[in-house]
Amino acid sequence: MSSSPSSSSSSSAPGATPAGAPAADVPTARQFAGFLDVTCPVSVVLGTGSISVRECIALDRNSVVRLVQPAGEDLHVFAGGVAIARGEVVVVDEGTAVRLTEVIKPASGEGRA
Repeated sequence: MSSSPSSSSSSSAPGATPAGAPAADVPTARQFAGFLDVTCPVSVVLGTGSISVRECIALDRNSVVRLVQPAGEDLHVFAGGVAIARGEVVVVDEGTAVRLTEVIKPASGEGRA
């Protein structure tokens, strides 16, 4: 009789994940199916700046507020308050839109062991 250990698990078993990765860390399309039609607010920020309260109170039609960003720099796109992309203004039919020039990768998965 042999006393050597035998491997009873197989990497081809249902639900198996890459070596050492817990199943919960590998999202599947089915896990997100219930969220695919949920809407969230999208904001496009042209630029940022700061003014004093005195300047804010004095704002009137045709006032100019200087921004930190140089002219021609990409706009920042946020979804649900989270930066997701950068883009540029385009005209579509009779409206405006944003053409994405860069999609920002989520930082949540970085630095994990």
